[in-house]
Amino acid sequence: QAQVVESGGGLVQPGGSLRLSCAASGFTLTRYLVSWWRQRPGKEREMVAGLSVSGDVAIHADAVQGRFFASKDDEKNIVCLQMTNLKPEDTAVYYCHAEASDGYSGDYWGQGTQVTVSS
Repeated sequence: QAQVVESGGGLVQPGGSLRLSCAASGFTLTRYLVSWWRQRPGKEREMVAGLSVSGDVAIHADAVQGRFFASKDDEKNIVCLQMTNLKPEDTAVYYCHAEASDGYSGDYWGQGTQVTVSS
C-alpha cells in the first residue's frame, strides 16, 4: 500500500531544533512534488515548505523563511524538514504531502507528527 509516514516530532524548547522526516513506501518520490504543511491549534492547515520534483528548488512560507529548510533524498526515498530557532507559534501537527507531477498518478497525505515548542 502506497503511503507517506512522518516522524521526528516532539517537545522542544524555544530556540531549539527538530528534524522531521517523511518516508514514502509503495512508490518513489522521484516524480512527485512534496510539501510540508502544518495545522496550528484553532487554525487552518497551511503550507510551510514545498519542493520541486528534482528537489533542487525549495520554497518556504514567510513565517518560517530562514529557519526551516526542506530537502529531498531520492536515494532514501524520504523528504526532510529541518526546523531551527523554533518558536512557540510553530507548535502544530506537521504533515507531509506527496502529489504526482502528472496530476493523477498519486496523492498522499501522512498522518501527521506533533511538534510542541514550549519551555
